[in-house]
Amino acid sequence: MLWVIYSLLSAFTFSTADAFTKKASDGIDRNILTLSRFLYGAPIALLMLFFAQIPRIDAGFWSVMAVIIPLEILAWILYIKAIRESQLSLVAPIISFTPVFLVATSFLIIGELPSLSGLAGILLVASGAYILNFKTLRHGIFDPITSIFREKSSLYMLIVAFLFSITSTLSKITVQKSSAVFSSSAYLLAMSMSFFAISFFKSRSKMPQLKTHAGELAPIGLFYGSMAIFHNMAITLTLVPYMMSIKRTSSIFSVFYGHFWFKEHNMKNRMAGALVMLIGAILIILS
Repeated sequence: MLWVIYSLLSAFTFSTADAFTKKASDGIDRNILTLSRFLYGAPIALLMLFFAQIPRIDAGFWSVMAVIIPLEILAWILYIKAIRESQLSLVAPIISFTPVFLVATSFLIIGELPSLSGLAGILLVASGAYILNFKTLRHGIFDPITSIFREKSSLYMLIVAFLFSITSTLSKITVQKSSAVFSSSAYLLAMSMSFFAISFFKSRSKMPQLKTHAGELAPIGLFYGSMAIFHNMAITLTLVPYMMSIKRTSSIFSVFYGHFWFKEHNMKNRMAGALVMLIGAILIILS
């Protein structure tokens, strides 16, 4: 059950990085904000790599990484846009649809398929995310689904969930062809360089914010870098849809951050959704 511990740590650090992203000053440029997630996160993985044995890199590692990075860049551009423009506890849970997409993508890419009880747990996690998206029942039970296509922030996050279902599956391949720490280091460095280039060309005048707002930006990278390592440590120990379902309980942490840190309202329905997600997570673990 070591994968459960790693997955929960990944969930907590992922949600905490989001909370610090939401807490960051409105004046911080969006590209700089995204860059900080990787730039300040890379040293965490590099430090661990310094103490770990350099693994043998199997053929295909870099080609798979070359597919992951462009998809991750697009996903994170949409992700940061979504959580900056809407309530954290509303849009962040939509990312929990990733495991549902993963049932198909992980099977098509690496041939993994969950058991019936595991599949039930995955669907419960997704159902919890659905309940978390409820604002009102006045427009019917399917209103949360239709709202995803009415509100840009919700739609952005749904697209992100699908993209992450692909990159999460591919990341298992990179870990198998190297190691959890090396794969995390390569990913964070590649993303840092990519977003540094984006920020340099699109937000050059805002680059000093990396230094002037370091106190706000560094925690984002600290928690995200830790998340990347826990993610890769967990993903080789179980099926990708199972690991990602447990990781997506980060939505539960986001609900508490939204309520206690950002004073967001309408928490009753969202707490009910969090409970359903928790039941789904337990079912996955027991399976």
